[in-house]
Amino acid sequence: MTPRPESSGSHPEQPAERRPPAAEPTKKTAKKTATAAKTVTEKATAKKAAAAPKKATAKKPAAKKTAVKKTAAESPAKKTAKRTPARKAGAKKAVVKETATAQPAPPEMEIAVSPAVDTADRERLLSGTHHAPHSVLGAHPVPGGIVFRAFRPYALAVTVVSGGLTVELHDDGDGFFSGLLPLGEVPAYRLLVTYEGTVQETEDAYRFLPTLGELDLHLIGEGRHEELWTVLGAHPVTHQGVTGTRFSVWAPNARGVRVAGTFNFWDGAGFPMRSLGSTGVWELFVPGIGEGELYKFEITRPDGSKTLRADPLARRTEVPPATSSVITSSAYEWGDAQWLERRAEVPAHRAPFSVYEVHLPSWRPGLTYRQLADQLPAYVKDLGFTHVELMPVAEHPFGGSWGYQVTGFYAPTARLGTPDDFRYLVDALHRAGIGVLMDWVPAHFPRDEWALAEFDGRPLYEHEDPLRAAHPDWGTLEFDFGRREVRNFLVANAVYWCQEFHIDGLRVDAVASMLYLDYSREPGQWTPNEHGGRENLDAVAFLQEMNATLYRRVPGVVTIAEESTAWDGVTRATHHKGPSGFGGLGFGLKWNMGWMHDSLQYMSHEPVHRRYHHGEMTFSMVYAYSENYVLPISHDEVVHGKRSLVSKMPGDWWQQRADLRAYLGFMWAHPGKQLLFMGQEFAQGAEWSEAHGPDWWLLDPHYGAEADHRGVRDLVRDLNTVYGHTPALWQCDTEPSGFRWVTGDAAEDNVFAFLRYDSDGSPLLAVSHLAPVVRQDYRIGVPDDVPAWHEVVNTDAGRYGGGDVTHPDPVKPEPQGRHGFPASIRLTLPPLATVWLRPA
Repeated sequence: MTPRPESSGSHPEQPAERRPPAAEPTKKTAKKTATAAKTVTEKATAKKAAAAPKKATAKKPAAKKTAVKKTAAESPAKKTAKRTPARKAGAKKAVVKETATAQPAPPEMEIAVSPAVDTADRERLLSGTHHAPHSVLGAHPVPGGIVFRAFRPYALAVTVVSGGLTVELHDDGDGFFSGLLPLGEVPAYRLLVTYEGTVQETEDAYRFLPTLGELDLHLIGEGRHEELWTVLGAHPVTHQGVTGTRFSVWAPNARGVRVAGTFNFWDGAGFPMRSLGSTGVWELFVPGIGEGELYKFEITRPDGSKTLRADPLARRTEVPPATSSVITSSAYEWGDAQWLERRAEVPAHRAPFSVYEVHLPSWRPGLTYRQLADQLPAYVKDLGFTHVELMPVAEHPFGGSWGYQVTGFYAPTARLGTPDDFRYLVDALHRAGIGVLMDWVPAHFPRDEWALAEFDGRPLYEHEDPLRAAHPDWGTLEFDFGRREVRNFLVANAVYWCQEFHIDGLRVDAVASMLYLDYSREPGQWTPNEHGGRENLDAVAFLQEMNATLYRRVPGVVTIAEESTAWDGVTRATHHKGPSGFGGLGFGLKWNMGWMHDSLQYMSHEPVHRRYHHGEMTFSMVYAYSENYVLPISHDEVVHGKRSLVSKMPGDWWQQRADLRAYLGFMWAHPGKQLLFMGQEFAQGAEWSEAHGPDWWLLDPHYGAEADHRGVRDLVRDLNTVYGHTPALWQCDTEPSGFRWVTGDAAEDNVFAFLRYDSDGSPLLAVSHLAPVVRQDYRIGVPDDVPAWHEVVNTDAGRYGGGDVTHPDPVKPEPQGRHGFPASIRLTLPPLATVWLRPA
């Protein structure tokens, strides 16, 4: 994807001298009586205390000693506003005014100390490379009293307000202000900051303790924080009794990190973050700001250059093409408790599982999440699908990627609404009895310069080896699955979507590209693993950890792998080793890409040639029980010149629709779960386009061929209805005992017939005839313990648009053996059709 420039509307890049004054968070003046928490005395102050003149005594204060004066009572804000902002740089004393008696310092503390920030700290703060701004700024006990320091670029004056005491700090230049007060301990205080034309009162961000605890930092360092989104990112909180937002970000290579946003006119100079030990995490609590504010992190790279980055754990973003992160919190109240309680009762591979794949932005173009909630659940429920699968909803800058090039892994796309709006949609689907699957993309990410690529100036989320980092097919970067913090970012992300948004399952995209070091790479472009093989051992470990963690934390969830190779054990438990020596990957289901490719290839042949390709429809049963499979007719099969599903079929319009109906009947009866992409349920003739979505006008009653398209949709509804009420079609999908060929070798007749069984042995007979002729009295072998068979689905029925060659009456077996069975029935096989029969 082509990197795109910063959003000029949300964070304009201006020279420092042209930027407007940075407005501080405001709050009404309130008296504080509680004593502020003591902070650590900085090394720089201690050095200055040691260097103070030896003869300085209580009788003869040093030149910079704070002068205390009594004045008539007057509001601090009013008095500050009256002062002349321009003061001489050489002034040495902070002016102290009081309306209450100040606590004098003990005699032993009367030592001369310069309150100003020393040169080294000053330069680091100005250049954005200070790791510990809280040790310098704020209020600190020092010999001689309490020193107050503030860094407020563009301010004309800064005044400390504590109870009835107001102290105007000395202007040290370049936005630094300081003062030394003869107090015995750090008081509760606020700041009055005077800018040109305004005075703002605020808490001092540098008087607060860290918002992350030792356990959180330990888990982050270990790469084991399974709720990472609760500690990193931006969170509105009440901290030490003050409301505001805590910011934290992982950037271990950064020389410094500052927060910039709408609350400071996108100038982060006065908002440096502190580094929390060796974890690489930077943190800052900013009082007085909350939901809706835009922000980014201004990172100083190892080479001293700066980059403005969106929050990797932002839970809300601006609407693309704008790229800022948005402070948010959720107030949504869920109504799907009953759904969540029962979804774990039966595992997905033993339950009915019929999936409607949806691209939300184009299903009904222009609808928001909440508007989709009014239409999508009813439509899906009417057609009988058990689940929807949403193409990626995580934020992505380029709509043409369909969501598969993600920049905001923790944020639902803002194109359709807020995160709570997305929760509303999921909730509505659950209340309609529809499960929600979501495409998840942990394989790679785009190179946009405001996102994850070289996030802190060096490879961080991507592999440090350029050959390992660069994805050869999509121009993106692959995650470094061997780095514990990166694995943590992704594993927690999987948990996040299922836990916070009640997603019922994740379909993991591009698994094959993760598993193989030589995926789409030529010799010399990849390095074997430690055993000399082509397997990406780091990716294997990541997928195993992700699956194990997700299944442990979220009951009833299912993971589905889009894995296009014959990797051994995709749906095997992670602790069970296979012939290859690897434990299973731990997925619940796997897309059967082989079945999809072979069956579509067969259907694309003219019927007269299909006899020569009969094995393309039967080969899937050779490996049908090697994994737990989903049969996918997805968006990938109806774009980029591949044509829509009905257009893949040969012949005229009648034959195309007949082939499509027969194919859907074969697909729904075949072992495995079903997935069908939107628009294919009504035989859309054109390829899908994300720009305008399905051709709904084909179902307009005023359109001449509307009945043809409606007939196919009616068939899909009936297939789902019979499927849901027939355990033989889904209960033993993963067990060989659930399937038996009747005839799999009738190539000359283009006939496929098989039996499906439920766990009690109750059968369903499926017969597909894929030749364009009627075959009278075609004999099919059946068990002799079923007295009669009743037709429940016939894709040639007139109401579907077929020729109506059906069997309205029960069909009784005859004691004439056929196909290895002791009895047989005679059927009239309709042309290009699939017939289902159950015991009458």
